[in-house]
Amino acid sequence: MQYLQYIDSPDDLKKLSIDQLETVCSELREFIIEQLSHNPGHFGSSLGTVELTVALHYLYNTPYDRLVWDVGHQAYGHKILTGRRDRFSTNRKLGGLSGFTNPKESEYDTFVAGHASTSISAALGMAVAANLRGELDRHIVAIIGDGSMTGGLAYEGINNACSQPNNLLIILNDNDMSIDSNVGGMQDYLVKLTTSAKYNKVRNNIYQGFKKRNLISESSKNLVLRFNNSVKSLITKEQNLFEGFNIRYFGPVDGHDLPGLIRILRNIKDMQGPKLLHIKTVKGKGFKPAEKSATIWHSPGLFNKDTGERIVKNNANQPQAYQDVFGHTLVEMAEKNEKIVGVTPAMPTGCSMCFMADKFPDRAFDVGIAEAHAVTFSAGMAKEGLIPFCNIYSSFMQRAYDQVIHDVALQKLKVIFCLDRAGLVGPDGPTHHGVFDLAYLRPIPNLIISSPYNEHELRNLMYTGVYGNDGPFAIRYPRGQGEVIEWKNEPQILPIGKGRKLRRGKDIALLSIGPIGNSAARAIDEAEESGISVAHYDMVFLKPIDEALLHKVARKFKYIITVEDGVSKGGLGSAILEFLSENDYTDVHLHRIGIPDEFVTHGSVSELQHITGIDKKGILEQIIHIYKESKGNHAHLQPPHNSIGPVIQIHNR
Repeated sequence: MQYLQYIDSPDDLKKLSIDQLETVCSELREFIIEQLSHNPGHFGSSLGTVELTVALHYLYNTPYDRLVWDVGHQAYGHKILTGRRDRFSTNRKLGGLSGFTNPKESEYDTFVAGHASTSISAALGMAVAANLRGELDRHIVAIIGDGSMTGGLAYEGINNACSQPNNLLIILNDNDMSIDSNVGGMQDYLVKLTTSAKYNKVRNNIYQGFKKRNLISESSKNLVLRFNNSVKSLITKEQNLFEGFNIRYFGPVDGHDLPGLIRILRNIKDMQGPKLLHIKTVKGKGFKPAEKSATIWHSPGLFNKDTGERIVKNNANQPQAYQDVFGHTLVEMAEKNEKIVGVTPAMPTGCSMCFMADKFPDRAFDVGIAEAHAVTFSAGMAKEGLIPFCNIYSSFMQRAYDQVIHDVALQKLKVIFCLDRAGLVGPDGPTHHGVFDLAYLRPIPNLIISSPYNEHELRNLMYTGVYGNDGPFAIRYPRGQGEVIEWKNEPQILPIGKGRKLRRGKDIALLSIGPIGNSAARAIDEAEESGISVAHYDMVFLKPIDEALLHKVARKFKYIITVEDGVSKGGLGSAILEFLSENDYTDVHLHRIGIPDEFVTHGSVSELQHITGIDKKGILEQIIHIYKESKGNHAHLQPPHNSIGPVIQIHNR
């Protein structure tokens, strides 16, 4: 690296010439490719924003000027140029850099950006705050793209931007297609004209003159602005959605032309009022395989940087991933029932609804990054007699909470919610952990909540949602491999609200829900070697909860443990606490094992489960601790074959 190794902050960029900056762009792109080839992350989006990132940090006085990135997928170059190059190898690892922007990590990161479509609203708030504080020299830039413009929040922000005094600049990074013929000729001429300082000075002088003579008002100013945008659209034969928002629109321009970007940004930098610059970029720019297959290379895992070959683990004789079991089962069911349809917000490959889309393209709907719409769209189809499987990642379902309540549950519509990525998800960290769903769904009337112990139970629950139920039905399951190799059972209707006994025991009862029960079962196996007898029950349903089973357990056992891969406050443990209290089981001691009352960092799933105490070792430690407590700490235990060492108390359980 000729220049990049010496860049520790944006100030170092400002010392370079434009030609040298273009070399920095090449080196930055090579560095990202090298790093992500052996430390997986979000690949294509950051390659596409290299020139934009360099231009912004070159022109603006960051961190005083605010850059608000929409989804950290685009911001790897930003991290590298702001003093984190030497630590970038720790990206998404336990104790290392976050995969997204995070103000706790760097003063250059202005806002947490793990979910899409937030940048315009956040940046507008910052711009209004700057005005109110009299910081008229502070520039605020929102960088949105990578599909984020399909989210309704982005348009709410744009709609509000024209009604508040601010100088916000919105940069729309359009990476859905390569630069087409509209970038050139008349279009290029218009962009140069409308962004030139001379043109805008004349334009402003004319406006001020008209205003002095009372020939123009604020309302008629907006009409003129709309007219100007309409004329530009007519001449360039390209419509833009922003002409109705009273925001000055510039573009589209080539997002990989660094000198052109710097020139345009410099010209519009100090313009008054909100404005939008539309740039077109290539996702995966500079790495041919990524340019050709943007979806695969969004987050490709390990790959050979020289050949472009992805390094995929051989999963022969390994359990299927839960999402693939969902995808194949959905197709299997749709073949037999033409009412079944699938809905997903921009995650057809991630949730494996791509199988449905391939087989039944007219019955599988990718609605973009629009979770609230996905839910209400599903509700509309259910109202007309279809049976929608609405598959949304657990953490993203948080964005559609009102729609679940108002549009589905209130009307008791038969929408089957499949919450993929439930529990701790690993390297994506706290913005993506699906740990709140059990707690936030449980208070909603009419909603059945379930979680499968393994792939067979997932298929059974999907089948039950269709044929054993007449209202909304939620199934939550984790990312990654399941538990059984032969996953294709004959699905059956399960009795709703009924759990099952997995193992007999006499000392302690352990109640679990979902696949985390398999970790509990392994802990129970080791506890048995120490002479502790633990009964194990798989609850299957959080709501309605199996009260008959709970009565039997509470009458037989004085010590009960609950295990869940969700927050301990509000989920399974809380539901059983309520049951015990309401039924006067005052002599039963309940110990809850779940995610503590804090946001969990990023790292591998196994590391995070260990930290939060929900892995086999953590569960075993609690079993031993509770057994000793039940015996007044006079218990004599046989050491298990794999000794776990001292008992560790983990708080907030």
